[in-house]
Amino acid sequence: QVQLVESGGGLVQAGGSLRLSCAASGSPFSSYNMGWFRQAPGKEREFVAGINWSGDSTYYPDSMKGRFTISRDNAKNTVYLQMISLKPEDTAVYYCAAESRYGGSWALGYGMDYWGKGTLVTVSS
Repeated sequence: QVQLVESGGGLVQAGGSLRLSCAASGSPFSSYNMGWFRQAPGKEREFVAGINWSGDSTYYPDSMKGRFTISRDNAKNTVYLQMISLKPEDTAVYYCAAESRYGGSWALGYGMDYWGKGTLVTVSS
């Protein structure tokens, strides 16, 4: 079983950038496809991006294309979410999640098996 810990959240002005990290431990990182999700206060969780176990395939919902980039470094057991041109509506708790490398949830946005506790991103106007 994998444990996930997000970091890199904080307060940023609109138009700024942040890079979130998610460190994995407990199991070989390359055994997992990964995803980033977010949940704003009073709203449902949203799928932000997914990446397969090797890092050679990524997926973004249409609403997330252009400003978010997911990547991973299997040697560092870490998945990243680079965010640019941030807007106040990007304010949310951002979570990383994992599933077995044999699954397909990383490109669907649901069905992930393991979750971190999240990191808060606040974008001020």
